[in-house]
Amino acid sequence: MLMFLFLLGLVPTTLTLDNGLALTPPMGWMTWQRFRRITDCEKYPRDCISEELIKRTADKLVEDGYLEAGYEYLIIDDCWSQKHRSSDGRLMPDRKRFKSGMKALADYIHSKGFKFGMYQNYSNVTCAGYPGIMDYEDIDIASFVEWEIDYLKLDACYIDPLKLDTAYPEFGRKLNASGRPIVFSCSWPAYQESYNIKKPNYTSIAETCNLWRVLGDIEDSWAVLSNVIDWYGHNQDRIAPNAGPGQWNDPDMLVIGNFGLSLDQARIQMAIWAIMAAPLLISVDLDDIRPEFKEVLLNKEVIYVNQDVLGKQGLRVYKNRNSKVEIWSRELADRSYAVAFISKKDYGAPYPEHNFTFTQMKLPEGKYKVRDLYLKENVPSFGPDGTFPVRINPTGVKFFKFIPKETENEVYNK
Repeated sequence: MLMFLFLLGLVPTTLTLDNGLALTPPMGWMTWQRFRRITDCEKYPRDCISEELIKRTADKLVEDGYLEAGYEYLIIDDCWSQKHRSSDGRLMPDRKRFKSGMKALADYIHSKGFKFGMYQNYSNVTCAGYPGIMDYEDIDIASFVEWEIDYLKLDACYIDPLKLDTAYPEFGRKLNASGRPIVFSCSWPAYQESYNIKKPNYTSIAETCNLWRVLGDIEDSWAVLSNVIDWYGHNQDRIAPNAGPGQWNDPDMLVIGNFGLSLDQARIQMAIWAIMAAPLLISVDLDDIRPEFKEVLLNKEVIYVNQDVLGKQGLRVYKNRNSKVEIWSRELADRSYAVAFISKKDYGAPYPEHNFTFTQMKLPEGKYKVRDLYLKENVPSFGPDGTFPVRINPTGVKFFKFIPKETENEVYNK
């Protein structure tokens, strides 16, 4: 905690949610992006939202090294409950798909070394039409505590976005008063940004939530991913200052390993999410994922950047509209810099080698040892004179860590 307080003093601060949780961006697996609203277990027995899916995924996360790499939250999104509450107003898990009940499932998840996450919506119904939390806040929090959940995603379908400024803080206070440490994931600003009704009060959001979605759902496509990255670049000056230990801007799930991204595009998402200090929430069928995508998700050197304890959100520091090349950079606690060079060009040959300057990369002038984080090898040192050569595939990325020579021996990892 003392280290956390020291590092927090190094970055821009606001009043923040003081629950001691999510001091680095949460990592885990979530049902939504890959499995959506699939509830027909007779027709789709391996894909339906069920305790079998969750247990199978927990086992696979351990077996394939995801838990060891840091993916510790296992989160069920929408569609887990009965379509009606019990006679005393309590939420009930679907009897056919969650036969053992949520407490038994939580016990299984915890026994494997994971933390357990669930979903609710701040309205009368969820986005998929299941019972929502409105008017049942106290009862539902009591259920979550009884089930021993560790993470709650609270969505905001079907509620006036203007009411979110009071609804979320009120619920957050009740959640914190429950006595159980529960990471609070909000969708508060996403609905205000999407409908363009008002600019979200990110200072208030950071006082209430551990992480918050700023846009609508990401989709499994390069076009959508590219637009999300653009939005963050355009809006970084007003959202990045609110990020830090315990409070994170959330650009939504990793779609890596599904159907819509090439390997190069998957590497872009992983690199930019690491630069932005974004939550790393996988949503993929781990039984079907190809080895090359699994390697991206398990790249410990990239995860190290994402989980950096300074918690400073990185920024887009360079954009060339003609070449469609961008540079994203993040300062790390060990005084090194993670720098991603991405190409938005989606045609032709790799971007010809270009020599980038200290100014373009927003690096302090000096001499650096350089590590290629995807090739996992050192490349020629850079500085104090000259430029840094980079060649990038179309819709591809080159991701480096620049370690100042004077700190190399004390900070260089891996």
